[in-house]
Amino acid sequence: MPYVDGFVLPVPKKNLARYRRVARVAGKVWRDHGALEYVEAVADQLTSKHEGKTFTSLFPKLARAKPGEVVVFAWITYKSKADQKRIMKKVMEDPRLSKMM
Repeated sequence: MPYVDGFVLPVPKKNLARYRRVARVAGKVWRDHGALEYVEAVADQLTSKHEGKTFTSLFPKLARAKPGEVVVFAWITYKSKADQKRIMKKVMEDPRLSKMM
């Protein structure tokens, strides 16, 4: 069974283009070190209506999003928890990420 790291985070709308550039590099780094999948998605439709009721996603609350921020929902998939630990160590040492931070 695969192992997944998932997260939600707030990103100021004005910084979304920059965030996407960083995410593209990060995704490549994770996959280069062995992650099976790296997905980042902007959650822009966080309320919906069904049968006259309005449903609101919990993502903004989880991310502690403020006005002017969007929520990014992301996950990274690995073969196993052992793979996650091995890959994460390599990712944190990768100079492609450290120079962006």
